[in-house]
Amino acid sequence: MSKTLIVAELQNGAPREAALELITQARGLGGELVSLVIGSGVAEAAEDLAKRGGGRVLAADDAALADYTSGAYAQAIRRALDQESPDLLLLSNTPIGWDLAGKLAAALDAGVATDVVRIEQEGDDLVFIKRMFNAKLDSRLRVTGSPRIATVQPGACEAYAGSDAGSVESLDVSGCGSRTVFKELRTAAAGGHDLTKADLIISGGRGLQKPENFDSVLKPLVEALGAQMGASRPVVDSGWLPHEYQVGSSGQVVAPKLYMAVGISGAIQHLVGMKNSNFIIAINKDADAPIFEVADLGVVADLFEIVPALTEAVSAAKGG
Repeated sequence: MSKTLIVAELQNGAPREAALELITQARGLGGELVSLVIGSGVAEAAEDLAKRGGGRVLAADDAALADYTSGAYAQAIRRALDQESPDLLLLSNTPIGWDLAGKLAAALDAGVATDVVRIEQEGDDLVFIKRMFNAKLDSRLRVTGSPRIATVQPGACEAYAGSDAGSVESLDVSGCGSRTVFKELRTAAAGGHDLTKADLIISGGRGLQKPENFDSVLKPLVEALGAQMGASRPVVDSGWLPHEYQVGSSGQVVAPKLYMAVGISGAIQHLVGMKNSNFIIAINKDADAPIFEVADLGVVADLFEIVPALTEAVSAAKGG
């Protein structure tokens, strides 16, 4: 691979951790690395990224790019592509990445692989690996066109921790505009179920089979331990629990002292949200469930037998 261009998203004026993970993926392929930072007043963020392994960093700095619109950002990326002619374009698998990847692929008639967890070099070709069927299978994809485009799942690899000094240069993005008009950014008010401050979290997945079992099976253990209840995305998507219970990349990111995953197989989106927990216990009847890859203690058993027994043991130990 001769050259990779990554689009480094910013959050609160600084590179997101997902941007540093793109650096890890790109450096693993070898070749030249170029990073693109888009926004208004991004000089400091660009310098930061250059110091943290971003290679040659292009700063697309213009007042018209202060707020995200797909049209303006896509034009800025096209300017970088025209200037650099990379073989591979990497974006984070985030709402912005999803929005831009398809737009750019259509405009460039280029192949795109989404939700990728790993990229491998095979001779002169690239293979994009993504997990399927609730992470039970890995799909190996090859794409055509130039550049090849991929969105990488946040949390799929470690953020780059090196300090390779790069450089920063300005990218001319004058005239980049969009027919879309940014109106406002609304942040959801904090609900009454804030898992980010919880020391103990017990999350349930589809293994609980039906919503009633959250009350009859899981809730007694949650109450016995004085924990808070969480859930996987499929549970929330099915309407079993509100979104504020969801742990994962599209829910709440948590780091409690103890995280217990009950009936959760462990798709990468969920692992991103809880992998920094101090101690992880997983209960699942599938010994090959990905959740066991990050668990400190794994129990391969029927949760409908283990959870009530554990609840009884906890209650007995507390004298209840």
